[in-house]
Amino acid sequence: MVPKRIGLIMAFPESMYQQSVLDAACAVCDKYGYDLIVYTMLVESCHFYKDYLEGELNIYDLINFDTIDAVLVDSLSLIEGNTHYLVDMIHRKLDEQCSKPVAVLDYRIGDYPVFSPDDTTAFERITAHVLDIHKAQTVYYLSGHAGHPVSERRLQGIRNEYSMRGMRFDPKNVIEGDFWYSGGKALADKIVSGEIARPDAVICASDYLALGLSTQLAKYGFKPGEIAVTGYDGTTEAVAADPTVTSYIPDIQVTVHKAINSLRSRIDPGASIAQPQHSKTNGLRIGSSCGCNEDTAYIKAKLYSSVWHSHPDYTNSNMADNVDMSRITESYIFESYTAATELSSAISAIYGSDWLLRPYINYWLCLDPEWLNTDKQRIHGYPEQMDNIIHTVPTDTYQIDDVQHYSVKGDHLFDTSKIIPYLDMRHSPSVFYVVPMHFSRYELGYSVLQRSFSQIKINNVFHTWIRNVNNALEMIRSKNRLEQLAKHDQMTGLLNRRGMYQGIDDMKKTGFGNDWIVFVADMDGLKYINDNFGHSEGDRSIKAVAAAVMSCSEPGDLCIRAGGDEFYIICRGTFSREEAEKRVKLIYDTVDNIPVIDGREYPIKVSIGYSHGPVSEDADAVISRADVQMYSIKSAKKAGRE
Repeated sequence: MVPKRIGLIMAFPESMYQQSVLDAACAVCDKYGYDLIVYTMLVESCHFYKDYLEGELNIYDLINFDTIDAVLVDSLSLIEGNTHYLVDMIHRKLDEQCSKPVAVLDYRIGDYPVFSPDDTTAFERITAHVLDIHKAQTVYYLSGHAGHPVSERRLQGIRNEYSMRGMRFDPKNVIEGDFWYSGGKALADKIVSGEIARPDAVICASDYLALGLSTQLAKYGFKPGEIAVTGYDGTTEAVAADPTVTSYIPDIQVTVHKAINSLRSRIDPGASIAQPQHSKTNGLRIGSSCGCNEDTAYIKAKLYSSVWHSHPDYTNSNMADNVDMSRITESYIFESYTAATELSSAISAIYGSDWLLRPYINYWLCLDPEWLNTDKQRIHGYPEQMDNIIHTVPTDTYQIDDVQHYSVKGDHLFDTSKIIPYLDMRHSPSVFYVVPMHFSRYELGYSVLQRSFSQIKINNVFHTWIRNVNNALEMIRSKNRLEQLAKHDQMTGLLNRRGMYQGIDDMKKTGFGNDWIVFVADMDGLKYINDNFGHSEGDRSIKAVAAAVMSCSEPGDLCIRAGGDEFYIICRGTFSREEAEKRVKLIYDTVDNIPVIDGREYPIKVSIGYSHGPVSEDADAVISRADVQMYSIKSAKKAGRE
C-alpha cells in the first residue's frame, strides 16, 4: 500500500527555524505513516545573487499537487528579508492549481488555515525574566517590520506580562526594526548618540536583532548586561556570538503537529489523532547578553552540532553516517569532478561521491534531456520528461533488485509529472527532499534525496554537495560544448575531419558489419557562384548541399564536411553494388531538388564517387579511392561541357 503524502513547501531548510519545522513534520508523519515530500530551494528568498536565486525558484514550478494528498506551507521561510514575492507566488499557485487540503505555518496566506507558535506566552516569560531577574525599569521592544503579525504577537506577550503586574507597557518604547542585524545596530547607534534614551533592557523580536544590538553595543564599550538584551528563536548564531545571546526556543513541534492534525482530519476522516506534546528542549535559554551567567551546557551542545571537525575520529563506527563540512571539504570532490576528461567519467565521479550524502535511502539526479545542449537553455519550468541520470543507494544497504545506475544520456526517461522515479513502488514512509539543479539562472533539472524520518535533515553539507554537483554539471556541459565545436564544422553542423576520425574509431569498436563504404560528394561550380553572386551565396549553397547530404545518411552513418565544398558519408555494414548505386542516386536527386530560395539564378550540382573495403582496411584508403572516382566523374562532366 502506497502511503499518503504530505507536501511541505519551504525555503532555505538549513536555517534553525526550518530545521525545527522539518524535525516536527518528520516526527508527525512517521507517527501517522505518511510520506513527506519537501519542495525547497536551498537559499533564502532575499539571496543577493539574483540570477542564482532565479534558478533556485524554479523548483516551485515542479510541484504537482496531484501527487500529494495535502499541503503544508512553511510561509515564514518564504519571506526572509521582508520579501513577499515568493509567498505571493505560492499563494497564486495554491489558488489556481491546488484542490487538496492546505495548512499554513505562522504567516497567513489568504484564507488558508494558519497555525502559529505560542509567541505570546514565550514573550511573557522573556519579559518576566527581564523584570524579575534584572529589575529593569525602562524596557524597549525592538520589533520586526511595523504591523508584521509575528512581531505583533510577540509584542502582545510583553503587554500581557505588564498587565498581569498591574502595569502598562508604554507604546513609545516600541522601536521598529527589521528582524535583522541592521535593526539592532541602528538602535545601538541611536542609544549611544543620545537620539534615544538609554534603556535598562531591550527585548528583541528575533535573535538577529539582538545580535546586531549586543555586538554593536560591545564595540562602543558596553559590557554584557549594562543594557540587558534578549532575542528569540534559539539560533546557532546566538550561541556562537560574543556576548552569547539570551534567547527563547519556540515550541515549533506543537505548531507543526497541530497543522498536520488538521490535514489528517481531512485526508483520513475518522483516523485517530495524536495530541501534540511539548518538547523539553524549548523555552528560555540563558546567554550573557542580558548580564546573566550563560548556560554553558546548552551552548556547548549547540556549538558542537555546528563545529568544523578538522581531525574527526575515523575509528568511530558512526563516522560513515556523520558527514560534516570538514569532511566534504577534505573529500576534494570538486577536484575529482574537474579532473574528469570525458562525459561518462564526470557522471561516474558524481555517482561515486554519494557517500557524502549519508545517511540516506535513495538519491536520484533527474536532468533535462537537453541539459547538454547550450543552445536550448531553459530558465522557467521543466520539460515533459526528465532523464534519471543517477540513481544510487548506500553500498551497505544495496539489494540485488535495487535499480541503481548512472548513465550519460537518455537511458532512463520518465514523465516529469511523476516527480520522483519509482515513488509508487512499495516502501516504508519516509521523507523526500526535492531541490533544484541549475547553473546561475539556467535549469538543469532537480535532485531527490530520500531519508528515513530518524535520519538527519538536509543541511549545509547537502547544500554544499549540490552546489558542487551543479558546478560539475556546468563544467561537463561546457567541455561537451567545446568538444562538439572541435569536432563539428561551424557553418554546416556536420562533422569535421577531427570528428570524422573519432567517429571512425568509435565505429571500429561498436559498429556492425564487415565493410566500410564511403560516398564522396563535391560541389560543381562553387567558384562560379562565389565569383558571380558573392561569397554569402556560396556559403548558402554549401549549407544547402550539407543539409541534402545529411538527409541521405542513415542512423549510425558519419556525415562530414571534409573541406570547402567536399562532403563524405561513411557507413559500416554489408553493402551490395545495387545498394551503393541507389544511395548515389538518392544524393543526386536530393541535391537536384534543393528548393530555389529568393529567386536563386544558379544551379547547385555535385559529383559523387564511392568505394568500399573491409573494416580491416584503413578508412583513409577507402576514402582515397572514392575521392579518385569522384574526380574522375567531375573531369568527365567538365570534358563533356567543353
